Amino acid sequence: MIDESIFLNELTSNKHKEKAFSKLLDLYQERLYWHIRKLVITHENANDVLQNTFLRIYKSLPNFKQKSSLHTWMYKIAYNESLRFIEKNKKRQNVSIDDINNTYLENLASDTFFDSNDMQLRLHRILSELPKKQRQIFQMKYFDDLKFREIADILGIKEGTLKSSYYNSVKHIEKNILSVELFTKKQV
Repeated sequence: MIDESIFLNELTSNKHKEKAFSKLLDLYQERLYWHIRKLVITHENANDVLQNTFLRIYKSLPNFKQKSSLHTWMYKIAYNESLRFIEKNKKRQNVSIDDINNTYLENLASDTFFDSNDMQLRLHRILSELPKKQRQIFQMKYFDDLKFREIADILGIKEGTLKSSYYNSVKHIEKNILSVELFTKKQV
C-alpha cells in the first residue's frame, strides 16, 4: 500500500511527476475503466472517456485539495467525465431511456469481455430497469466495492439517502432475480 501524502508530493513535484503519474496509471487505469464502462457502456466510449479522465486528473493534480482520498477524487472525475460524454451524445441523438437500456443489454450480451452466466445476465437485465441514479449507486457499491462515504462524495448525495437507494435496489434484485425472463445473445 502506498503512503498517499508521499505519493501526492511525487505527483506534484517536477522531478518525480512523470514516474509517479505512470504509477498512478498502473494502479487505477483498469478500475477507472470499468467504472466508466458501466456508465458509457461500450469499450470504445469507455476508452475515450478514460483518456479524458486521466488528462483532467493530470492537469488538476496541483489543485487537489485533499478533502477526500485520491481514489475518491479520481472516481468523481471519471464519473463527471462520463456524464459529460453521455450528455454530449444525448444532444446528438434523440433516444429514449428504453432505447438506451436495450442498447446496454445488446452491447453487454455481445461483449467479448463479458463472461456471462444466467444469473449475471438476469442481474444486468434487472439493473437496466432501475432508475439511472439507483443503478449507478448499486454498481459503485457492488461492482466497484466503494464505501458508502466515497459514493456519497462522488455523487454529491447524502450517505443516508444513498444507503436507502442501495438497499432498495438489493431488495428489488432479490425479489426479481429468479423471475426475470432470460434472454440469449440473439434475443437481446
